[in-house]
Amino acid sequence: MNKRSLFKAGLAAAVLAASSLSAFAAEPLKAAWVYVGPVGDAGWTYAHDLGRKAVEKKFGAKVKTTYVENVPEGADAERVIRDLAAQGNKIIFATSFGFMEPMLRVAQEFPDVKFEHATGYKTASNMRIYDASFYQDTYLAGIIAAKMSKSGTLGFVGSFPIPEVLRNINGFTLGAQSVNPNIKVKVVWINTWFDPPKESEAAQSLINAGADVLLQNTDSSAVLQTAEKNGKYAFGWDSDMSAFAKKAHLGSAIANWGPYYERAINDVLNGTWKTGRTILGVPDGVNDLIKISPEVPAATKAQVDKIKAEMKAGKFEVFTGPIVTNEGKEVLAKGKSADQAWKDSVNFYVKGVEGKIPSGK
Repeated sequence: MNKRSLFKAGLAAAVLAASSLSAFAAEPLKAAWVYVGPVGDAGWTYAHDLGRKAVEKKFGAKVKTTYVENVPEGADAERVIRDLAAQGNKIIFATSFGFMEPMLRVAQEFPDVKFEHATGYKTASNMRIYDASFYQDTYLAGIIAAKMSKSGTLGFVGSFPIPEVLRNINGFTLGAQSVNPNIKVKVVWINTWFDPPKESEAAQSLINAGADVLLQNTDSSAVLQTAEKNGKYAFGWDSDMSAFAKKAHLGSAIANWGPYYERAINDVLNGTWKTGRTILGVPDGVNDLIKISPEVPAATKAQVDKIKAEMKAGKFEVFTGPIVTNEGKEVLAKGKSADQAWKDSVNFYVKGVEGKIPSGK
């Protein structure tokens, strides 16, 4: 082979190598989401999937996303998360409380993958947690609920008696008590995040017991629709549910997950991802109470807007003492604001909530 041929061969090899490097550099980041329920058109999973779509819109070809829906908490979740890691996903988001332990186990097996768990409290070197402050939404909803209630009794459909949900019940109650100190809140637990028939049955039970404004910590629009069938009021949860029961709908407590997911993806792309815990809320533009009904009096809406503005400015803490349980025990002294450790350990109903928490919690 002469010098010219050698030069051509070398040039071709260099071009091929450069092309290979270019193709490698253009390889998209694979990101996956694990959902406890169906994506559907409203609710918790739907809200997280809107966040996933926001990632696709922002990053385009730089990121390739996928998701698995209807994943039960427990062994199935561990299998799904492991499969997604094995498929080359470099960041995986698990969006239900019961996915925490399964994700923690899988994270130990895939040290080069970044794992993100919503609403949990355990971390690892390659696993971090994120959460939203829905109790801020429920406080605002409580203000409206107390004003719109004629019976003086509100209802709450609970999923599981964990601190996250108990904070939301208590926030709802405290918000309502800021308008009517004598308001009562009844709770029915269904021990699932998503089961429309159970949600509807629980809502009907609360209405039969005298509740005329309902809120829930479950994933479908069933509570709202049941309220409308009975001529009562209710709120949407996790996403805008105003279209599902226009007469009953007083507002929707939402979380906009897009900004957090965009930030997490950016962290991985830039090599700046670090473990830790992120608590999001109204100040971050994540939590909000939207689509407030025109039936809500202007003065009440103004009160909600005022408190929301104070929350955004970091000047309003929902859990400020004195806070007393429904068994008469003071758990936060007058003038003191709850820190995150206090919020993480909530295992009680505040005064005004009727009944006892299941399982002795």
